[in-house]
Amino acid sequence: MLRRIALMLAFALPAASWAQTLSETLSNGLKIIVKEDHRAPVAVSQIWYKIGSVDEKPGKSGLSHALEHMMFKGTKDVPSGEFNRRVSELGGQNNAYTSRNETVYYENVAAANLPEILKLEADRMHNLNFSDKEFLNEMNVIREERRQRTEDTADGKMWEQAYLAAFTQPSMRASVIGYMKDLHTLKADDLRAWYKQYYAPNNAVLVIVGDVDAKQTLQTAAKLFGDIPAKAQPPRNKLHTEPYLRKPVTVKATSPVTHQPLIAINFRVPKLQKFDDAMPFALDVLSDILAGNASSRFDKNLVRGKQTALNAGTHYDIISREMPLFSVIAMPAEGVKTDTLIAQLRQEIKDIADNGVSEKELQRVKTQAAVSEIYAKDSMSSQASMMGRLEARGFQYTDEQEIHRRLQAVSAQEVQAAARMLTDERMSTVIIEPQKPAAAPSKKAAKRR
Repeated sequence: MLRRIALMLAFALPAASWAQTLSETLSNGLKIIVKEDHRAPVAVSQIWYKIGSVDEKPGKSGLSHALEHMMFKGTKDVPSGEFNRRVSELGGQNNAYTSRNETVYYENVAAANLPEILKLEADRMHNLNFSDKEFLNEMNVIREERRQRTEDTADGKMWEQAYLAAFTQPSMRASVIGYMKDLHTLKADDLRAWYKQYYAPNNAVLVIVGDVDAKQTLQTAAKLFGDIPAKAQPPRNKLHTEPYLRKPVTVKATSPVTHQPLIAINFRVPKLQKFDDAMPFALDVLSDILAGNASSRFDKNLVRGKQTALNAGTHYDIISREMPLFSVIAMPAEGVKTDTLIAQLRQEIKDIADNGVSEKELQRVKTQAAVSEIYAKDSMSSQASMMGRLEARGFQYTDEQEIHRRLQAVSAQEVQAAARMLTDERMSTVIIEPQKPAAAPSKKAAKRR
């Protein structure tokens, strides 16, 4: 049944989606990947720099994210603010983001205007030139962004506390946006040094998907980026010495913007390193069995069944430069204690560890994954993001199909083994509780004032 559905959907795709993909690594180390997709006269450009918060040092948290902001502050030929204006004039859209693993800049534009976009990206790869004044102004923006996205949101606070509770190494614990203390002490020269070290063709991947001629686009990109010199890469933080096992911890914090508690149960688990590692694939499938759709265990048993959770989900990143977390995130229903819901969430995992999963349940999840994989091809941005993510995190863009094949081959016994891995010794728990309003002063105290 799974094979029949996948083939039917695959043959329903336009023939143009089977257009060629070409790649080349320039002499300066930049890898360029171009995938033809002729369904619409547009193109997506993404440049992935292999630098993120896990590469930062204590006292310099938020460095990678701050530099992302400054990358829009101009070069000699493209003054501050001009990058966005030129992309807009070309009818395109652009943005950027920083994660724990990488910093990514992307544009969506009419395919005919792609060379102009690539010219802009090549220029700022090695000609960035921002002033101290612009740096100081932008740091005010970043500090406000931290307030809005981390301090003033329950889930932002939850994720920051999750990494603090789960890990011991500073580079693994640090917030992507940075701690407020560090955001007050970073200097413009810190960012300039970071740029000079890591913004280099041999630390980047350029991915293009769209209505282009792959061979001609490769030549254009090589001409624009080929003369940018490579740089010697300094030693990176050691991300593989963090212990998997230690005494479990529970951290509690409060947030004034949530009416219900928010729970995150996090387990330190393996990432995918080589294809014959069965456990990461099994963890990925286990994540789908527990959450992600209306027929998953959490939704069926706790959200709609016992109605003890308003929502419950999972997160696991199988491809990562660092040790990933297998996370269970949930919000209890009104009147349900956090300890009660935590016990029920863990019981759902224990049930799989003790009794396994049926072939019918496993097949359902695999079918949904196969369909989602095919639908993802409908987006040029999704296609580019998958290739860039693979390349930036130590794999090849051609590995995508093998990863999907391995996921489809996961057995019920392997899923059961994955559930058994989620033990107390790997666990940390974060609970974000509603912040109680300050008590009003008594009439007597008010009168004394």
